[in-house]
Amino acid sequence: MTRFIKKALKYIGIAILVCIVYAYFEARFVRTRQLTLYSTDLPTEFEGYKIVFISDIHHGIYLSRERLEDVVAKINNLHPDIVLLGGDYCHLERVYIENVFSTLKKLQPTGNVFGVMGNHDHWVDYGLARKCMDSAGIKCCDNISYWVHKGKDSIKIGGVGDLWLDRQLPENTTFDVHSNDFCILISHNPDFIPKIDTSLVDLTLCGHTHGGQVTFFGLYAPILPIESGQKFRYGLVSLGKMQAYITSGIGVITPPLRFFCPPEIVQFTLRKN
Repeated sequence: MTRFIKKALKYIGIAILVCIVYAYFEARFVRTRQLTLYSTDLPTEFEGYKIVFISDIHHGIYLSRERLEDVVAKINNLHPDIVLLGGDYCHLERVYIENVFSTLKKLQPTGNVFGVMGNHDHWVDYGLARKCMDSAGIKCCDNISYWVHKGKDSIKIGGVGDLWLDRQLPENTTFDVHSNDFCILISHNPDFIPKIDTSLVDLTLCGHTHGGQVTFFGLYAPILPIESGQKFRYGLVSLGKMQAYITSGIGVITPPLRFFCPPEIVQFTLRKN
């Protein structure tokens, strides 16, 4: 029996080691996920419009500038119309703030780049992050919104401040939006999703969860930084006419591993329903 236990423990140890090695490398291979979103509110001119969304870069000790540059190159190769950013740009130290935004400045969509701040941006240095975001030409959407025009049509893009450390004023996005307008809202934290007026917002984009980062084969995450649990852990969720997408993000926090939850660039192609 003792020999059997020793042998079993040996194989368990090998299996754990294999999983850790796999999780280490999974965290370093960014995939591109392509989704088609249909909406009756989409204006004619925006048929086929391409939006790229990323979040939770966490540039720092676990994600180098070289790897971020590779992400930017992959996004540019998708030829998006606009790029949306979901916050948490750097990890722990303010020294990374200027680097991350000088790299994101290289994004080349046809239109603009928009983004909100996350809790880590507040913890590290919100003021410097906001200054560098502005210098990079990225339009901040923390309780701010913009009409994006194409031909004779337009769509609304806005956001809210971080749920933990800022105010959330979705009315700053929806105040001039009608129920038949197409409206996108960015919220770093998906716990804000139930508070959104789904009659006015068509698509909400969130990050923060990293999809759980380490999951039981993509089905369940034992640790999540949200109160709403597995419902808003990852992926596409429908609430009334609104669709919400929670991305697994780009970077990691400690431990620097991902298990059945790969980092991703998300491309949405908009279609009129």
